[in-house]
Amino acid sequence: MTSVAGEAWFSDPALGRVLSLLNSEGGEARVAGGAVRNSLMGLPVADIDIATTLPPQDVVERAKAADIKAVPTGIEHGTVTLVIGGKPFEVTTLRRDVATDGRRAEVAFGTDWQTDAERRDLTINALYATQDGTVIDLVNGLPDIESRTVRFIGDAATRIAEDHLRILRFFRFFALYGSGRPDAEGLKACARAKDKLGRLSAERVWSETKKLLAAPDPGRALLWMRQAGVLTEILPETEKWGIDAVPGLIEAEKAFGWQPDALLRLAAIVPPDRERLKALAERLRLSKAEAAVLDGWAAAPEIAPKLAETAFDRLLYRNGPKGLSMRLRLALASARARGLGDADVLAFAGLCQRLLARAEKWQKPTFPLTGADVLAAGVSAGPAVGTILERIEEEWMGGNFHGDRARLLARLKALAGEG
Repeated sequence: MTSVAGEAWFSDPALGRVLSLLNSEGGEARVAGGAVRNSLMGLPVADIDIATTLPPQDVVERAKAADIKAVPTGIEHGTVTLVIGGKPFEVTTLRRDVATDGRRAEVAFGTDWQTDAERRDLTINALYATQDGTVIDLVNGLPDIESRTVRFIGDAATRIAEDHLRILRFFRFFALYGSGRPDAEGLKACARAKDKLGRLSAERVWSETKKLLAAPDPGRALLWMRQAGVLTEILPETEKWGIDAVPGLIEAEKAFGWQPDALLRLAAIVPPDRERLKALAERLRLSKAEAAVLDGWAAAPEIAPKLAETAFDRLLYRNGPKGLSMRLRLALASARARGLGDADVLAFAGLCQRLLARAEKWQKPTFPLTGADVLAAGVSAGPAVGTILERIEEEWMGGNFHGDRARLLARLKALAGEG
């Protein structure tokens, strides 16, 4: 009998308190989904979700009677979050689908565990654990846990028709938990239904895509997404650009201890074209900060093989460190992928590492003059003010940002006199 009783997360007194509360007086509750899956796969457990036969209002009333904070985070869909000592437990009433349209489902609450399991997406996500830790498998998920197979519950096409976002979830969970090739029936169903992704909100598509890109190694999933036509459906920018840079980037992340960065990985598979990236950001409703990161990367110049560090400082001043750091990471990953046996490649990789370290410590120097100084020097208001200020700033940058305010004011006085 499979059990999670010996796991540290399952021994949490707060979890025990919630389960005891919901398992009393005719109610039944089990830990559901990700916590059970991750525990059986030997992976860290973060969020702990609970399924119950109790209606959501009963959950709220029991929590209040037990002096447990209850937050109706999605009560219309059966979800109440119980908070003990600052730790949240999402509690959801068993459900069955009354109607679905591929984007949202109309549900009815129930008490049938089999029905609740079968309405979920993937077999590895539909496991339950009772209060004593016994794992309940109603959809043949345990063999898939053992073989690391990501498989839809029942008919793959039916599961996808219920919620088209499951196409992207299939590939995300394959990136996180899958081994070997994706399940053939699931892959075929995703390929056939890929055009349905356009019916989903941009926010849902980007949220799921970003999670996939942030997986420890999304390379194989991206490959199969491309094979199925799913990748170009959501990111047409990749059609002529490809995903060949991803394996090298993943290896560089491991070698240098870089944290997975969804936007950096996105940059590796799309062209550095500011107009196309602007359209991408608008289409997928990226946040302003995310769009700015991609634009900064596209605007930053490529790194020349023998770029001097002083010249790089000027690039940092003009472009900022974020976009240039992304350029450097991708260039370094590419150099490693080409092989460091070549002396020129090795030298370029070393340069990239030095410049990257320089960028991470960069603090932008403050130009000592302002437009007010130009006006005070006797230059009339107008375009000449900006022209003179820009000329002095360029000279200051060319001198590696040396020159105090007094020297620059003297230069300003000379230029003003020429006018």
